[in-house]
Amino acid sequence: MKTFGFSQGHREKVASMRISPIVLLLFAMLGCGSGSEPAKTPAESGGNQTQSPKTVTTDVNSIGMLLVPIPAGTFTMGDANGADNETPHQVTLTQPFHLGQYEVTQEQYEKVMGKNPSYFRGGQNPVQDVSWNDAVEFCRKLSALPAEKKAGYVYRLPTEAEWEYACRAGTKTTYSFGDSESELSDYAWRYENSGKTTHPVGGKKPNGWGLYDMHGNVFELCQDYYGNDYYGNSPVADPRGPTSGCCRVVRGGSWGNFAQDSRSAYRDFSPADRRHYYDGFRVVCEWE
Repeated sequence: MKTFGFSQGHREKVASMRISPIVLLLFAMLGCGSGSEPAKTPAESGGNQTQSPKTVTTDVNSIGMLLVPIPAGTFTMGDANGADNETPHQVTLTQPFHLGQYEVTQEQYEKVMGKNPSYFRGGQNPVQDVSWNDAVEFCRKLSALPAEKKAGYVYRLPTEAEWEYACRAGTKTTYSFGDSESELSDYAWRYENSGKTTHPVGGKKPNGWGLYDMHGNVFELCQDYYGNDYYGNSPVADPRGPTSGCCRVVRGGSWGNFAQDSRSAYRDFSPADRRHYYDGFRVVCEWE
């Protein structure tokens, strides 16, 4: 039974480290960058749902944040071999979206918020020691920047379904690259190879849709409230989590976690006001 905060298993695994933190696009998506050309769909880029990272089209916003267009589609969310909170179920995301190619960096966070709360310092390292509330405020302030507001761009955290869909990048395997844990270190900064610290974003291999650090580096905060049994009641189309709860979903594992916690389906939770050196985030960009 989970308690307020991270799961017991998660807490036990990291306790020793706290000694010293898918239907393709129905229309061509509009660009999501300041002065950029309209973004291409995966098909227009010469690929499909598992396009090579070499063909990924990105857009850039006014603070230099790279955004990857993600197509609408259907996928199986969860893991039959996972925990009781990972019951496999079909999910359809009816709208495309743009997702940050990287986790929000400390440099980007400071440009918007005027401060850097991170425990592990480095301008290109992911920001961490941020709460869900902090991440939401970052999205609000980024959306309010003159260039972003003029373009009609609105930022938010990804839903849990959007996050897993983007992480999987058309795959059904344990990780976005396959089932072999032995390959994980090529894609993720985790306990075994991180040196107990975060690392600059993009230092490992990307998934099939050109997204970096979906496994490891920092846990990524999602929009949804966490519900241990939510998957049993989740709507098929565009699920957004329970309507209430004490905690918010975190995904992807961190620099301080083992392989099990870096799986595409792994889910955990954190109170909305909790700041921790394992936690960071990436953003979704929409347009009005």
